[in-house]
Amino acid sequence: MTINVVSISGSLRKGSFNSALQRALPALAPAEMTITPAPAYDTFPLYNADVQNAAGFPDAVITFADALRRADGVIIVTPEYNYSVPGALKNAIDWVSRLDNQPFKEKPVAIQSATGGPLGGARMQYHLRSIMVFLNAFTFNTPEIFVGSAQSKFDEKLELTDETTRKFVAAQLEGFGKFVLRMRP
Repeated sequence: MTINVVSISGSLRKGSFNSALQRALPALAPAEMTITPAPAYDTFPLYNADVQNAAGFPDAVITFADALRRADGVIIVTPEYNYSVPGALKNAIDWVSRLDNQPFKEKPVAIQSATGGPLGGARMQYHLRSIMVFLNAFTFNTPEIFVGSAQSKFDEKLELTDETTRKFVAAQLEGFGKFVLRMRP
């Protein structure tokens, strides 16, 4: 049984360790899981109910939300900015949360983070989990992925080379696949 997962990078930076981790996921996934990147959200305007009421939802928001709705699960791979969720990612979540048939509702979601510091994004993950609770997503609990000191886990081409991290990520993906299957209607 195929499990279709969409991955979202919370970083817009070209040299992002989180985007590099996101790119590593398909090779680490179990055979029955396909992982594809979500459509870009970097063109979303800042969320403003006045904009929504005047012009409706931007096409890019609809495209992003539709990809999430079609997926069996979502993996969010994101850095920690100022102890919390990056603004661009939060903005994307804010936009899609206003849609009818909000796409995170009852959707299995796994979280991963990579940072240059030793904690690996733990504070951000707590905040993102709180957001997912409000959206009524089913957040996967363990194993958790916190890639601390990320600069030592990736090579100069931003390939994930740290074998211990690769094994932890593969274990999370294996567990997440079972979780997604349990959550299917």
